[in-house]
Amino acid sequence: MPALRPFAAAVALALTVTGCGASVESTATDASQPVTLTNCGRTVTYDKVPERVVTNDVGITELMFALGLEDRMAGFAMPDDKGDLTGVPWKDGYDKVKWLSKDQLTKENVLDARADLVFAGWNYGFREDGGFTPEALDKLGIPSYILTESCRNGRTDSSRGIVPPLDALYTDLANLGVLFGVERRAAKLIADFRRQTAEVRAKIPAGAERPGVFLYDSGQDQPFTSGRFAAPDQIISEAGGVNVMHDVRDSWTTVGWESVVARDPDVIVICDYGDVSARRKRDFLLAYAPLRNVSAVKNRRVFVLDYVDLVESPRNPSAVARLGAYLRTVGR
Repeated sequence: MPALRPFAAAVALALTVTGCGASVESTATDASQPVTLTNCGRTVTYDKVPERVVTNDVGITELMFALGLEDRMAGFAMPDDKGDLTGVPWKDGYDKVKWLSKDQLTKENVLDARADLVFAGWNYGFREDGGFTPEALDKLGIPSYILTESCRNGRTDSSRGIVPPLDALYTDLANLGVLFGVERRAAKLIADFRRQTAEVRAKIPAGAERPGVFLYDSGQDQPFTSGRFAAPDQIISEAGGVNVMHDVRDSWTTVGWESVVARDPDVIVICDYGDVSARRKRDFLLAYAPLRNVSAVKNRRVFVLDYVDLVESPRNPSAVARLGAYLRTVGR
């Protein structure tokens, strides 16, 4: 993961942004000139600055909104439940950009949107099943950008993650800044997000034992959770905890309940989304007999974050702050 030093000067020159839907800074970037980036370890050249981007899923879409790039978008795909928009500074983007699908992107809706870039990720839109891959889009003359959190790492056919999760966020913001000529805006966001997480980190009690945290997404026979390369891992560590599944070298993945019991987390964080409510997930966890002696269950320490907080998104730093405040109450 290259350091972001080239953006330090840009941070010093960053514009002050206020309110929602902040304007993109003016730039001398020639939209007709090619731009070369490193994406998932590959060098990729884009022939021009995209003007009709389509995105898949809420976190990816909000990366574009956070950079003020609504005018460069032709649409987005995501389920009905986007999570709480209260206080999200870029929420106006949802009113400005077309909602293409309440499922996920397909070749058909991408072509209908006349997209000139697809911004998605493996398991965030890109999938071998159905043939919606960067390679398939390339054959249609449509370039892609892959979410860094979802980069395949080669350990198995499906395992993902090549850098720590917040580094993935900063990498994508920096790359998008270069591609769209909004480097100062990207640099300011990165600097602000680093500052926010540093402020939470500074509140972690010195010398205190960090609570173990298990991320519960879904599943009853086997839980779906976060290994070290999904956003929850670093959200937990920056908040003052330890992801009990940090040794799993994957992003979002399935584990066994026996491994949860063996690691005895002090806190369980629920990922709130989908047809099963956070309340039902909590009720299941607290009543599930194999977990009855787990510290988090015995002490009823269950904390809820939205799906969009826990996938790579510009909401990650806020999630760090909220979880950090909760973890500081554990054991008092």
